[in-house]
Amino acid sequence: MSGDKATAPASFAAGLPEEALRGIGLIAAGFGIVTISDAAVKWVLPEIGVAVAMMVRGALGAMTVLVLAGGLRVRAVNKRLVAARSLLHCAVTVTFYLAWSRGMPLGDSYAVAAVAPLAMTVLAIPLLGESVGWRRWLSTLVGFGGVLVMAQPGGDLWRWEAAVLLGGVVFMAVTRIWTRVLALTDRPATIAFWLMVAHIPFGLAVLPLFPAIGWPSLSGWIAILFVGIGNGSAHFLFARAFALAPVGVLAPFEYSTLVMGTFVGVLVWGDVPSWATVAGAAVVVAAGLYNLRRAQIRAREARARAALARG
Repeated sequence: MSGDKATAPASFAAGLPEEALRGIGLIAAGFGIVTISDAAVKWVLPEIGVAVAMMVRGALGAMTVLVLAGGLRVRAVNKRLVAARSLLHCAVTVTFYLAWSRGMPLGDSYAVAAVAPLAMTVLAIPLLGESVGWRRWLSTLVGFGGVLVMAQPGGDLWRWEAAVLLGGVVFMAVTRIWTRVLALTDRPATIAFWLMVAHIPFGLAVLPLFPAIGWPSLSGWIAILFVGIGNGSAHFLFARAFALAPVGVLAPFEYSTLVMGTFVGVLVWGDVPSWATVAGAAVVVAAGLYNLRRAQIRAREARARAALARG
């Protein structure tokens, strides 16, 4: 689970090489597709259940990645980390599917998911040995304050599903950090393929907890196609985008799902977010973007020091 603007300002785009601009186009398309795919799974969940939806996503998604990859080898190099990341991401998928099956709006779930970049800031310290300055610590604390605004007692997100989803978002942050590690050894298509495959046995494992509900309707079958093919296509586009452009350029576009998901939720289900959700999400997004900006500045400073040391 466990989504920035859909377009970049002209001055920003003009300063980027062609490959980075292609990466922006791919990442924007990927987030658009995954938003529609998430809406499709939310639509069909009442008909097939959480476990079956996971297996469908895995089977169709894996085939889609293979087709789009054009026969590229998908054998993993760092097998243990690929497996661990895939299974942990499956657990994240369960938290999102559970929240949607319990009626949580797409926009609300994406508002909670916006916490992931803040969690990455904190988790990168023990997992990657990164250092975080006082500005990013302060910004992260402010961002988590935004979570408290969203989850205030009596609000739309004052529900146990939101707490479960927040835990899933923390796990999602771990999987993203592991993706950065895996990029050193494994192809992006390999990472995406095995993620999709892992959904099949994981779905079977949780089937006793989330039994199949019934046979889908015609609209349900159409939604199932969007779920599987859409997820596979989106993850393939993400992989290609990060191969073309730096993470710092693409990361802000993740927040586009918050806007698109809210729009789709209003259009399809009439889910209008509360003021607390909007205000809290705005704080979380602002903190995440500030942390990203500070990380970029620190990276440039480190490169400048290294260049100076080389003489």
